[in-house]
Amino acid sequence: MEKSTKQVLREKVARRDGLIVAGAFNAMSAKIVADQGFEAVYLTGAGLTNMHYGAPDLGIIGLRDVADAASRIREAVEHLPLIVDIDTGFGNAVNAWHTVRALERAGADAVQIEDQVFPKRCGHFAGKAVAPLQEMLDKIRAATDARKDPDFQIIARTDARAVEGFEGAIERAQKFAEAGADILFVEAMTSLEEIRKIPQLLKQPLLINIVVGGKTPTLTAQELGGMGYSLVLYANAALQGAVLGMQTALSTLKRDGKLDEDPTLLAPFNERQRLVDKPLYDELEKRYAER
Repeated sequence: MEKSTKQVLREKVARRDGLIVAGAFNAMSAKIVADQGFEAVYLTGAGLTNMHYGAPDLGIIGLRDVADAASRIREAVEHLPLIVDIDTGFGNAVNAWHTVRALERAGADAVQIEDQVFPKRCGHFAGKAVAPLQEMLDKIRAATDARKDPDFQIIARTDARAVEGFEGAIERAQKFAEAGADILFVEAMTSLEEIRKIPQLLKQPLLINIVVGGKTPTLTAQELGGMGYSLVLYANAALQGAVLGMQTALSTLKRDGKLDEDPTLLAPFNERQRLVDKPLYDELEKRYAER
């Protein structure tokens, strides 16, 4: 019997070998993640907010935005484990319960919930505040109760490093594990020493978030896997690459008044059609054409 994407993700997490998880902000970016050979995809709340609304990551999106995007990504990449960012769970523990039910139906294999107060902000922005510990523990318990498939995983993120210091963040993460979180995520570490210490202090599988241009020092996935991290998240590398690509192509068009099919500026027409499975639809048209 073929393994589900939830089972596949659980097995990959258990290896603790620094699996890179690339972020996507829509179905097309998820297809590119899959096409490039990544073994899991992450629906980024920041990326969804940036690309869907043209707004910063300040708690602007809601459950329906995330569930709709997750459903489209799941349809586009059926074989790839899908992790979904659900911010603070969109409310209290009851809302977190409902959110997990909605995302599991939408095709997620894991969700990431964080302990910021609402409205949350990007983990690498200044001015963060964390919710009372008991409030977050209630959300984690609700999230674990809500899942129907036991292989569906709950990733619990703490932003307490910037508010309560490193030791406070570790203490919170330990409590998250006791409440039932499958994977722990200490956001916005600021030194190599902290990165090395966390796998020594926390026994649950770990996710580390690498924000290009953010606060956390960058190490290779191999180095992080050697320390014991399960997942190495690059939530918005695709987004930042896409923004640069659009800026480069459109500035050339503005400057020159025309744009040729230059592969250094944009993906060729045929490559675009390949990525969206145009040959499959051509074959279907032939198969079901009237005779």
